[in-house]
Amino acid sequence: MNASWPLEIVDGDLLLTPLRLRDRAQWDSVREINQKWLEPWEATRPSVDLDTPLPNFTQMVRRFRREARAGRSITLAIWFHEGNRWNFVGQVTLGGIVMGAFRGAHIGYWIDQRFANRGLTTRAVQLISDYGFSHLHLHRIEINLRPENEASRRVAEKAGFIFEGVRNRYLHISGQWRDHLCFVKENSAIL
Repeated sequence: MNASWPLEIVDGDLLLTPLRLRDRAQWDSVREINQKWLEPWEATRPSVDLDTPLPNFTQMVRRFRREARAGRSITLAIWFHEGNRWNFVGQVTLGGIVMGAFRGAHIGYWIDQRFANRGLTTRAVQLISDYGFSHLHLHRIEINLRPENEASRRVAEKAGFIFEGVRNRYLHISGQWRDHLCFVKENSAIL
C-alpha cells in the first residue's frame, strides 16, 4: 500500500483524497454545521477511554497518514465539484484492514447534510470498495450501521452490500453500546 500513498481516486465530479492540514478550516466548518445531523450516528467513547484526550485536527490527519502507510486504515476526504470549485462534503474510511486468511475490512462514512441524498456517499463507498478489492485484493468488506439509520442502509444497499445479520451491542454510539446491522460485499474475483 505504501507505493500508492497518498491515494487519490477521481470519478468525474467526485474526488477522494487524504485530508491535508490546509483543509482544517473547511473540515471545521462542515463539522460545525453538521454537528446535530451527525451526532446520533457517531461513535462515542466508553467511560474507560474518557481519560484519553481526543486528537486535534493536526494529530488526526497525522494519524490517518500513519494508519494508511501502515496498511491498517485508509481515511479519505470526499470532495464534490460544484459551482466552479471543489467542496469538502464528508469522509469515507476503509478501516480495520486485515490481510492473511481474513483479507477483510470495514467501511465507515459521513456526509454533509447539504449534500445528502445526491448519491455522493454511495459513489464514495463504491469507489473505496473497488479500491479495496482491486488494489488490496480484499475478500470481504463490511458496513455496520444502526438499524434506524435508513439513509445509511440505502447507501449500503445501493453500493451492492448484502444484509448479513445483527451485531448486538457492536459500537459505542451516543453514550451506549448500540446494535448494528451488518452488510457485506465480497470480492467475486477471488472467491
